[in-house]
Amino acid sequence: MIHDKDYIIRIVKQFSEMIANMLLGKNEGTLEEQQMVFETQMKDVFKMGFEELSEMSINEISSWVNAKDEPHHTAYYELLGHLFYYKFKDEGKRDFADKARTFYELWLQKSQIFSLPVMGRINELK
Repeated sequence: MIHDKDYIIRIVKQFSEMIANMLLGKNEGTLEEQQMVFETQMKDVFKMGFEELSEMSINEISSWVNAKDEPHHTAYYELLGHLFYYKFKDEGKRDFADKARTFYELWLQKSQIFSLPVMGRINELK
C-alpha cells in the first residue's frame, strides 16, 4: 500500500515537471509523442482525460484532491495549476485561467513556498 502511494505521487510530480518544461519551451520529441505522453499521464494521475477534468468545477476538483492523503495535496495543487495554466496558454479559455490561479494559490498556501514564477503567473492570469 505504501509503495502504491509513493508511485502515485512520483507520477504526479513527473507530470507536473513535464508540464513545467512544456511551459518553458523545453519540449523534446514530436508533437504527436508529446500529446501521447500527456494523455497517458492524464489517465495515470486523474483516471480521465483533460476534457472531463476541465468540465469539473473548482470545488469538485478540490474535493477530489482533499480525498487524497494530506501530504500529497501540495503536489496535486501544483500539478493542477501547471495543467490549467498550460491549457490556458494553449487555448485561451478564461475558465482555465481562473482554475490555474485558484490552484496556484492553494498550492502557495499549502506548501508555504514563495515562488516568483508562480506569483508571476498568478498576476498574469488576473
